[in-house]
Amino acid sequence: MRKPIIAGNWKMHKTMEEAVDFAEKVKGLVPSNAQVDTVICAPFLFLDRLVKEVSGYNVKIGAQTMHYEEKGAYTGEVSPAALKGIAVSYVIIGHSERREFYNETDESVNKKVLSAFRNGLLPIVCVGESLEQWENGETNEHVGSQVKKALQGLTKEQVKDLIIAYEPIWAIGTGKSSTAEDANKVCEHIRQVIENSFSKEAADSVRIQYGGSVKPENIRTFLSQPNIDGALVGGASLDPDSFLKLLEASIND
Repeated sequence: MRKPIIAGNWKMHKTMEEAVDFAEKVKGLVPSNAQVDTVICAPFLFLDRLVKEVSGYNVKIGAQTMHYEEKGAYTGEVSPAALKGIAVSYVIIGHSERREFYNETDESVNKKVLSAFRNGLLPIVCVGESLEQWENGETNEHVGSQVKKALQGLTKEQVKDLIIAYEPIWAIGTGKSSTAEDANKVCEHIRQVIENSFSKEAADSVRIQYGGSVKPENIRTFLSQPNIDGALVGGASLDPDSFLKLLEASIND
């Protein structure tokens, strides 16, 4: 049985004061570690303080991206070694907004995934299709290609540990969402791709999140599907009460 994992992606929101206030409000109310894994992916500036704020609670802190090199002349970038040095646990890699606005490619995503494992970070690898690709029936081909390229060079054991977030691009921040049944079919295809590339054990073990306008009101419909193990949540993760409701819904039948 795969444990649900709920990750909030704050994107470019909150000040330090607001981030600390959020952590103080939710940390003691998060469900126990045996029920759900809880992750907050915050802007770089807040990571060190948030790690300290949630220490001892069932909340892990993640970054929203990173560079694949451990050091170098890369002005404005943050290295995986620096993230690990402040006890960050997760890192989002290949989010569609990074691909669209910051020229991320399948190749750079793969470099970052490999680097994350070298530095003891767990990657949340984002894949997803455009509305045009969805309407043209190209979802499986496109998403499958993204998965294969992102995981190239990993071991079976590494694949079992990582997180994949299936986020149809047309559903991110639009208020639209895929149906639970359609999302489950894509996640099932992702597992098949992993089985073909690695093993059935890896495919059965990897956790796959759904992302795209997930809210407390609809999260259960997604998590009730056999191939969906959690959610990568944007706007609904910014409010403490909403975030806690997402976590509660992920463990209640």
